[in-house]
Amino acid sequence: MQVRNVLNDAVDVLEFRDRVIKASLLHGHLVVTTSLQCYVYSTKNWNTPLIFDLKEGTVSLILQAERHFLLVDGAGIYLFSYEGRLISTPKFPGLRTDTLNSQTISLSNDTIAIRDKADEKAVFLIDALSGKPLGDGKSLLHKMEIMEIALDQYGSANERKLALIDKNRDLYIALVRRFGRDQKIIKIGTMVHTMAWNDSTSMLCGIQDTQFTVWYYPSVVYVDKDLLFKTLYAKDASDFSRSPHILNYVSNQVTIRRSDGSLVYTNISPYPAILHEYVNCSRWDDAVRLCRFVKEQTLWACLAAMAVANKELITAEVAYAAIGEVEKIQYINMMKDLPSKESFMAYVMLFSGNVQDAEGILLRAGLIYQAIQVHINLFNWDRALELAVKHKTHVDTVLAHRQKYLENFIKKETNKRFLQYSEGVEVDWEKIQAKIEMEISKERERSALASSTTTLRSSLPSRQ
Repeated sequence: MQVRNVLNDAVDVLEFRDRVIKASLLHGHLVVTTSLQCYVYSTKNWNTPLIFDLKEGTVSLILQAERHFLLVDGAGIYLFSYEGRLISTPKFPGLRTDTLNSQTISLSNDTIAIRDKADEKAVFLIDALSGKPLGDGKSLLHKMEIMEIALDQYGSANERKLALIDKNRDLYIALVRRFGRDQKIIKIGTMVHTMAWNDSTSMLCGIQDTQFTVWYYPSVVYVDKDLLFKTLYAKDASDFSRSPHILNYVSNQVTIRRSDGSLVYTNISPYPAILHEYVNCSRWDDAVRLCRFVKEQTLWACLAAMAVANKELITAEVAYAAIGEVEKIQYINMMKDLPSKESFMAYVMLFSGNVQDAEGILLRAGLIYQAIQVHINLFNWDRALELAVKHKTHVDTVLAHRQKYLENFIKKETNKRFLQYSEGVEVDWEKIQAKIEMEISKERERSALASSTTTLRSSLPSRQ
């Protein structure tokens, strides 16, 4: 095997004792399998590879992540470190290694995703280090047969995302670790034929119908869905001929194999990757300066979503102003005046459309009125009344707001539950207003007490 350094044109010739079956070069390592052995080379040193014997000489697939690599042969799946140490051998019911390929199995630093051959709507999610199923062991279920899966390569395990293309050629993403919540699979594209994650940031590229598309910040769907189309880059893909396949997306370059087998390359703007780097290092001022220098709406939209996700409201306000989202600036200004941390977190969840999560935060903090008011503001009248009755508080508040709402639209009450409770409850706006003000003052006092307690604890000397 010949290895050429394209920067200085140096050439190394690698010789093997047996016939080479598979090879893969990523993340600074070359992994080569022969009929009997596996060779692991570092790109910094081609002279002394790490060599270990294989149980079977029928390796059909090599996948690489930053910290380890995976081999698939006729007997099973094996995860090795780049030092040659066996980390785990993932297994699950109905495992058939002969059906696995780069589109049905994916590897990241902490997770292995495998499409179930018996049920092509399901994806097994396995902890890479232990080889055991994640969480409660349930697989990720989609409503349609899955054609291709890919795990993102950057970020912590809790932020790990899985992208999948189904039989309709729709592209979805899902968070791998949801910790007791229902799995949310969100569509981000249609008519997608092939895709790949970037090797060092959470950017995703794909060929969508007749366009080559890059999702600069796919997680925007968990923060502000309205910004999804403002964070896309698209260009004509007719140069890639029919049925192209994306091989990888490394740094700012995408490698695509055309239907005739030839390789073509396309370059992506370096600025989104720089923006991701600034945000990951919490360099918000530098991120704003970069967006002002580049003057692109896509970059400002990415920064707006990233800032909200990281609770950086000042940066979010600047970014939303740059793309003309006035109503969201008003919402952010309202969030700044919230009296407690719990209310702030709840309204961040509401901003992202997660009403249930927002309600849960408020109820766990004992902020019953605030949880009821959230549903009143969203006109979720049944849920607002349900909470008020369950906690035996502010039933009159819900009835008063409902009555005012119907009067504004010149309608009569037809909901049986509201008719039932309105018979024994008197609506007095002065009393309701006084109760609301009391709830807000209580919340402020609790927040002030909590912050003073935290300050006191931090000032006390720690015990050795």
